[in-house]
Amino acid sequence: MTSEFSNLPTPEQIRRAPKVLLHDHLDGGLRPATVVELARDTGYGGLPETDPEKLGTWFREAADSGSLERYLETFAHTCAVMQTREALFRVAAECAEDLAADGVVYAEIRYAPEQHLESGLSLEEVVEAVNEGFREGERRARVGGHRIRVGALLTAMRHAARALEIAELANRYRDLGVVGFDIAGAEAGYPPTRHLDAFEYLKRENNHFTIHAGEAFGLPSIWQALQWCGADRLGHGVRIIDDIEVADDGSVTLGRLASYVRDKRVPLELCPTSNLQTGAAASYAEHPIGLLRRLQFRCTVNTDNRLMSGTSMSREFEHLVRTFRYTLDDMQWFTVNGMKSAFLPFDERLAMINDVIKPGYAELRSEWLFRQTATTPAPSRESDAE
Repeated sequence: MTSEFSNLPTPEQIRRAPKVLLHDHLDGGLRPATVVELARDTGYGGLPETDPEKLGTWFREAADSGSLERYLETFAHTCAVMQTREALFRVAAECAEDLAADGVVYAEIRYAPEQHLESGLSLEEVVEAVNEGFREGERRARVGGHRIRVGALLTAMRHAARALEIAELANRYRDLGVVGFDIAGAEAGYPPTRHLDAFEYLKRENNHFTIHAGEAFGLPSIWQALQWCGADRLGHGVRIIDDIEVADDGSVTLGRLASYVRDKRVPLELCPTSNLQTGAAASYAEHPIGLLRRLQFRCTVNTDNRLMSGTSMSREFEHLVRTFRYTLDDMQWFTVNGMKSAFLPFDERLAMINDVIKPGYAELRSEWLFRQTATTPAPSRESDAE
């Protein structure tokens, strides 16, 4: 039913809306104050700023370069302070807390275990510390009145040679908090086909994996990720727009690869703000998500790196609501897409959609019914006396 009170969701409604996050890096989402404190505790002296507010600004400005390679350089500082069990536990717990407070009900958080070994931790100790941190964060969120479920994605770095080892690690911990595998890092010069042994292993084990592809490089990266490697999802995948032609009259023609991606319902882990920072899109208005949503691709909305982008899931949706006039119905569509694409068992995904996501949006949509009564002044005591 449409009403005169129906309008775009407010920032407060966006924050309360159930959200699903599939593409978020653990080392890209630290609280600035935590970075400062961990640097002090571990003796790391390389931070460009030691005031939390100034450091947060530095991360955003350094990442806002238009270059993926420059963007990735900022992670040297966050990884440097994430080399102990205590630091990994804290960062993971705070990650779950922060996401839950922002209305995220399900999240898959990715990180590269091989980047946290400098203080002597083993790969297994890294995974166990992060998993324990996520469980603690979920517990704290419940105490605070929020519900969230967090799964881990173990990432291999595409420029390194440990992909099979990390894939085997992900498989060992698949029933202990790890829900899948990923590769990340600069795309140019490091095609996903370099790691075919890892992907073939995961397919033999019936395990899930996503691949960073189509962010900075383009269609060949997407094609290899899908047709050679067999990815379940595309990390970003925004450059699929290069295979879509929009004529002057507004008609749209899809190329073979774009048609395949849409027909097969391949999930796109789109990260609007991050894409602007790395040069994959020039503005929110020009971001391909608008056309891809209109064409019914399996689009999802994600943060990528909350610290570097100064963002959250609510902020991402606020940008999209302002730019494309998206409603709560649109938000629910993106969120259900995310849950459909999650690396959870089918029955659990279905329960999250039917018992958490849809009821949450239905409640928000119904609020207009009560706005008039909420704004009607109560009778004065004098009136009561009469």
